[in-house]
Amino acid sequence: MVDSILYQHLLGELPQRVSVVKTGHTTSEVIYLRTLWKGAISFGLVNVPIKMYTATEKKELKFNYLHEKCGTPIKYQRHCPTCDVEVSQTEIVRGYEYQKGQYVVLRDEDFEGIPDERSKTIDIMDFVDLTEIDPIYFEKSYYLEPNQGGEKAYALLKKAMHDTGKIAVARVTIRSKETLVTLRVYQNVLAMATIFYPDEIRTTAGLTGVQVEPKLHDNEVQMATSLIQNLSSRFDPSKYTNNYRQALMEIIQAKIAGGEISQAPERETGKIIDLMEALRASIAATEKEQPVPARKKRNTRAKTG
Repeated sequence: MVDSILYQHLLGELPQRVSVVKTGHTTSEVIYLRTLWKGAISFGLVNVPIKMYTATEKKELKFNYLHEKCGTPIKYQRHCPTCDVEVSQTEIVRGYEYQKGQYVVLRDEDFEGIPDERSKTIDIMDFVDLTEIDPIYFEKSYYLEPNQGGEKAYALLKKAMHDTGKIAVARVTIRSKETLVTLRVYQNVLAMATIFYPDEIRTTAGLTGVQVEPKLHDNEVQMATSLIQNLSSRFDPSKYTNNYRQALMEIIQAKIAGGEISQAPERETGKIIDLMEALRASIAATEKEQPVPARKKRNTRAKTG
């Protein structure tokens, strides 16, 4: 239990509230999410009151920078190098750098005429097929649940989207930033994903290594296809783990316990230069990992004449 709490602390993810649920002989923890934002989904003339929660989190170990001499955490200050003074938050304004070292200052009144997050509305503009949106557009996901009084409208929108197989493209302003989002049904809830605008996706035209396609032989393509087929399976996210993070956590726990730390040996890789040789070796390795189908039991009963 201590290791679990330490691990969550190092990840910076201690939950807001945890409940222990017992179902028969099974005990499990339910982590209640923190409400991030409240608003409404605008669906034609229908408004659906909702609450928003973060659906994903980075499982990264968090570190502080310390002064090596005394172990004290380094303190960062808002310092003006021209005036050589520490600046308070009330003395800071927003500036847009339009040329190197040249700024135009924007004050609160400049933002007043722009729709902001006080509108608290997710405006649905279109319904499209999920397959029409390339995954490169997706950024971060959130869960939406109905707020008080919006249960029926929420269920109606969710049911209609499920039956039609469509997802919604909408616009919302959160934290003074207008964002393009999609809404879709995910495990019986509505999930919202922020997506990039088209001008935020970088073009591939500047990549020089793919301008000329090399000539591929049929047997090379066939072997590469066979390798992909040998490695193909249903997507099971539980089988993928962050080995680097786990190894780093073991080092931290060993340091806390005062134990010795052993370095894992580097993995040896064979120097296969020939492409065909590499494909053959890969296919042979994957074929060994394929499960052997069980043989059918032969019917040993004697025939009667």
